[in-house]
Amino acid sequence: MSRNRSYRKHRPKARSVGTSKFRRPTPPTAETRLRNRMLAELYRSEKAIGVNEMVKSLDLPRSSKHEIENGLILMEREGLVRPSGKKRFNLSNRHPLTEATIVMSPSGHAFATELSRRPEVMGPDSAKDPYIASSRLHSGLHGDRVLVAVSPSRRPGKTEAEVISVLKRASRQLAGIFSAEGRHGIVQPDDPRFSFTIHLDAPPPAAVTDGDAVIIELHYTDGTTPRGEIVEILGNPDLVAVQVRLVIDKHKLPYRFSEAAERQANLLPPDPAADNREDLRDIEHVTIDGADAKDFDDAVAVRRTRSGYRLLVSIADVSAFVPVDSDLDREAYERGTSVYLPSTVVPMLPENLSNNLCSLLPDTDRLAITVTLDFDRQGRLRAKSFTRSIIRSHQRFTYNTVEQIVTGRDPELRHSYQQFLKPLEHAAELARLLQRARQERGSIAFSLPEAAVAFDENGRVESIRRTERYFSHQIIEEFMLAANEAVAQIFVEQGQPLLFRIHDLPSTEKIEDFIVFSRTLGLELPGKPATPEWYNQLIEQVRNTPHEYIVNNLLLRTMQQARYSSDNVGHFGLASLHYAHFTSPIRRYPDLIVHRQLCRLMAGKRRKTPESPTKNSPAPSLSDDALHLSQRERVAVAAERDLIDRLKRQFMARHLGESFAAVISGVGETACYIELLDFSVDGIVPLSTLTDDYYILDEKRHRLVGDTSGRTLQIGDLVRVTLQDVGARQHGISFRIEHETEQSTPRRRR
Repeated sequence: MSRNRSYRKHRPKARSVGTSKFRRPTPPTAETRLRNRMLAELYRSEKAIGVNEMVKSLDLPRSSKHEIENGLILMEREGLVRPSGKKRFNLSNRHPLTEATIVMSPSGHAFATELSRRPEVMGPDSAKDPYIASSRLHSGLHGDRVLVAVSPSRRPGKTEAEVISVLKRASRQLAGIFSAEGRHGIVQPDDPRFSFTIHLDAPPPAAVTDGDAVIIELHYTDGTTPRGEIVEILGNPDLVAVQVRLVIDKHKLPYRFSEAAERQANLLPPDPAADNREDLRDIEHVTIDGADAKDFDDAVAVRRTRSGYRLLVSIADVSAFVPVDSDLDREAYERGTSVYLPSTVVPMLPENLSNNLCSLLPDTDRLAITVTLDFDRQGRLRAKSFTRSIIRSHQRFTYNTVEQIVTGRDPELRHSYQQFLKPLEHAAELARLLQRARQERGSIAFSLPEAAVAFDENGRVESIRRTERYFSHQIIEEFMLAANEAVAQIFVEQGQPLLFRIHDLPSTEKIEDFIVFSRTLGLELPGKPATPEWYNQLIEQVRNTPHEYIVNNLLLRTMQQARYSSDNVGHFGLASLHYAHFTSPIRRYPDLIVHRQLCRLMAGKRRKTPESPTKNSPAPSLSDDALHLSQRERVAVAAERDLIDRLKRQFMARHLGESFAAVISGVGETACYIELLDFSVDGIVPLSTLTDDYYILDEKRHRLVGDTSGRTLQIGDLVRVTLQDVGARQHGISFRIEHETEQSTPRRRR
């Protein structure tokens, strides 16, 4: 058979899904340890160091003088240090040292990220983080802040790094699974980025059982692997509550508030700074949220006017309760966001604020910031105003109830909520107008449901299905988008700085890959690629077809990640020139910053002081805030996904040997990837289980091609799979393909 050069040959290898490799990093030699200690001392020193000073600072015997002197001379020849007076040395001006943070992979290698400087050896075009081989990590562990030496790689355009010294440990405690092995027992870290076994220094508590999840205190020594001591027993890792704690520990989520912050939250009056506010309590605001929501950030009111519609979006005035640089404020800033996990939430603010004083509870006076927006009959914004207010929510609605009233027109519910029928219908009318206007300007309408985890009465996972999305969700989404845009616009109009929410242009390379793949599905590619209109036409083309889920996923992968920035470059996905986060200050710190900025703007003040915590540190700029808060958002998203993946494994472990309908969502050298149709669960099909042929990977067309038969397994194909194995810890869910369904009749290669 003729070979297409874009194909890669793959010899399937069996993969053990349920096992994990633990390895100890190679200990550095005594010579390497001494050299690294000398480099670290030179880096820390503000002045030239002599041989005697180096011996003393490193706490070495006087007999080491000759060795130190030879080491300094050798480093001078290498250009690392330069002489400064008689037998005194400084680091050279072109030294390769920089501070960095280690990001480990489960395979044992790592990258140096968040560099404090870019050494000259990296060159102006080096955009990638330096690679750290496992043999050059020495005592560095995932998350540690370290001093590294950067050097050119043998691969063009890339660099490598070696850990010279650990500056700050990221982890003093670690979660893992206890095993009664060895002298006192061992703990296997739950986080696969810590790829080694920890031996206990002391006998474990009597209450611990083999297989229990535990928290250990790490004891660091001069060696490469720390030891530890059990300080908390979490219990059976099969319990959801234990998995929650494991995720909290892995992602270092601060889930306990300090006593000072709790005390401050509990002593707050219900209406601080209530003077000089506009009284809007007679306006029939309502809240519309999920059935299990407890923190109500936003309330809305809509009425039809002679010229169109008036929308009031009232947002909890958290800034009235959380003074800048207070204990509450500093802890909220460090968290950055609330983390919503199945069965629980790790809040940004203590419960007395998030679920009580700041929450817009029904029939309760609450402090708010109200955005009033006037639209014409086509949904075009004609006027906007902002005020600090007192409001009262007249009704707490759920999305499901509003959906049945507005869309389902349920007669019983419409009778029960008769006084709210007109406002709700006006709200639906306005939302449709706003949605149409957004789509016409190019806002991208992705259709990607999320996983919804349901628990039984015993707290076990009962099902994991894709979320249902109602038009009632769209009503609130449209109103929040309108308020967020209006706030951003007023700052741009006034020429004032703001913490914007931005979304950069898509990746050109990924767009090109998608275009190649789209032709294999027979899609008609519209107009100019990578415009919002282009995305929307493709999404509409596959709506309600077997390819909808896959095409939406692949298109989403071409997009950049939205983030916070002090520079307004617009929001590509929303086709918005100016956008900010304003509507969720109970759960997002960026919104609290924007609230404070808006309050200053309404008071006629320019920003003279930072709006974020400054205690014991230089005043941060908005760009500092943007970087920190974007990072905290990514941590929250990673934690949420992590727990859902764990719960998926627990759920599927009860279905071994069962058969499921699935769609192929990806292909690779060792496996193809599938998504179940009935459950929001993904998994792998190892190529070693495909015994009918020898398969070749066609990367450009996202498919596997049978060498003899010409059969293809391509993204978007529907297949029937049997659950083979559910891996422990971070490993995947493994399936075997039974047969293709009618929609995916094996195709001959073209």
